[in-house]
Amino acid sequence: MPTSSEALETTTVLPATVALHARPAADFVRLAMRFEAKISVAAGDREADAKSLLAVLGLGATAGTCVRLTASGADAEEALASLAACVSSLE
Repeated sequence: MPTSSEALETTTVLPATVALHARPAADFVRLAMRFEAKISVAAGDREADAKSLLAVLGLGATAGTCVRLTASGADAEEALASLAACVSSLE
């Protein structure tokens, strides 16, 4: 089991029909805010705080983009699993 300071990472892909615009980004951020872990999301060469709607929107992630999620903290593993599932199921 990882320690709370160890960063965990996973990748997922935005569905081919969804960009990370206002509604999907808001859903993602609302979910991220449920966790205590420090969570970041990256698309391409841009990285953002997963708990900041403006930062997530600033990624400009379009349909089919590979998204990297990184988390550290007590519930990091659960956060990554939930957020990866959220991203891959966005409509």
